[in-house]
Amino acid sequence: MKETRRGAVRTDASVIVVGAGPVGLALTLDLARRGIAVRLLERSGKGFAGSRAKGIQPRTLEVLDDFGLAGAALAAGGAYPPMGLHLGPFTKTWRMHATAPDSAGTPYPDVLLLPQYATTGLLREAVERLGVRVDFGARAVEVTQDDTACAVRLEDGRVLTARYVVGADGGSSTVRKAAGIAFEGTTDESDRMILVDGTVDGLSRDHWHIWPRARGRSIAACPLPGEGNRFQIMIRTRPGETLDTVDGLDGLDGLDGRDGGGAPGLLADLLRRRADRSLTLRDITWTSVFRPNVRLAERYRNGRLLLCGDAAHVHTPAGAQGLNTGIQDAHNLGWKLQQVLAGAADALLDSYEAERRPVAAQVLGRSTELYEGLRGTRPGKLTRGHDEHQLGISYFGGPLAPTGTPRTATLRSGDRAPDALLPRPTDEATRLFDLYRGPHFTALAFGARAAAALDRAARPATGVPVRRHVVLPHTDPRTPREAALLAAYGITEDTVVLVRPDGYIADIDLVGSTAGVPAA
Repeated sequence: MKETRRGAVRTDASVIVVGAGPVGLALTLDLARRGIAVRLLERSGKGFAGSRAKGIQPRTLEVLDDFGLAGAALAAGGAYPPMGLHLGPFTKTWRMHATAPDSAGTPYPDVLLLPQYATTGLLREAVERLGVRVDFGARAVEVTQDDTACAVRLEDGRVLTARYVVGADGGSSTVRKAAGIAFEGTTDESDRMILVDGTVDGLSRDHWHIWPRARGRSIAACPLPGEGNRFQIMIRTRPGETLDTVDGLDGLDGLDGRDGGGAPGLLADLLRRRADRSLTLRDITWTSVFRPNVRLAERYRNGRLLLCGDAAHVHTPAGAQGLNTGIQDAHNLGWKLQQVLAGAADALLDSYEAERRPVAAQVLGRSTELYEGLRGTRPGKLTRGHDEHQLGISYFGGPLAPTGTPRTATLRSGDRAPDALLPRPTDEATRLFDLYRGPHFTALAFGARAAAALDRAARPATGVPVRRHVVLPHTDPRTPREAALLAAYGITEDTVVLVRPDGYIADIDLVGSTAGVPAA
């Protein structure tokens, strides 16, 4: 780290993100679109090729909307098929995921089936369009920090410096270990599941197939979006069963993260024996062995080192929560880093942990409960409800949304800002989410007095910008669309609502002041 003539530290980047999975890519994208100098390091030599985390929840689709990627995600993904439980000659079917109610105020009411390799690809392409390239094969072996900056030493001998380093490098995070942060929880080595991506001939794509078997040795196959008869296959082993005794699959640990290794024939035979002898598994592109991990970092920050995604919390796969929670971590952190880099109080970064760690703790409990349901075959235990959508997350009562602040009939500071159609659509915007999209605060005025106060409102000289919109010059509804908008935001009097860059309410002012932007 070098000093300039004025004593400021010169670094290779403002932020180094370690780990180029969906979470690291999402944070890098958010920082890059804000004009922040960011480096993205990935220890592997290429992008992730597996379908692993394939469920994109409604709230995460809203984050992708903010990035301008929701349309591409919907085009690349598909709807979840109904579950199909095969019981001899009969198949019991039901819908696994609930649809969000209209009252949730989201244009994305359903969970999207999108393989992790597709999510990663969309985010990486978006990052590259902004001029940032993933540094593949860059394995961080040491991370240090002082009062002014951080240094990341790579296995190839390079040393990179930045003002902040964010670890999005998974459960074995190098950054977390360097920060000295405990990773509390459990790993159940006796309970394992084999995951396989491959083509299955003879299997219909109209269900997520489940074949229950005695002694917990069930098998399932979920059709993947795209051409060909591609499936993600899940093979459950018995509790306590060692992998070298799973139906003769000697050395199955070697399949972890591989393209099938030397066992495609054995896996194909296993599918025929446990599911249906008429099925043929071929063209295996990825395999992995899953072990249920339930862990939560004691802290999300130590000085200039921060944690995101699996580096901070690891979940069971049930309920499609891990990837979604991680991407939302990144969305919460990006604008705060921008504001602090522009001169805001460093304490703003403490609000990241205060807001996101309780969410992860709650999600860990719920995903563990859902995973236990996978041991049985009752449809009720294999059904997901509205909680998994993550639309109800609120930061009310936290450091940026204290209790006792003004509220509307339906919203408080810290609550998620719902979507609604605009009463006066334009070519640029037909709904509120069109106004929110992008790396800025959004101030909304409802009523004439609020509109006048909005025009007079000051804005920070640096940091995250604020965009102002008079969405309605009165608060008495005159059309059904106006009534729906006012009801969604609980507006009964002249009000200014300030929406954070991550889509949560920063401030509600019933007299027209827009105080509440963390000043730079």
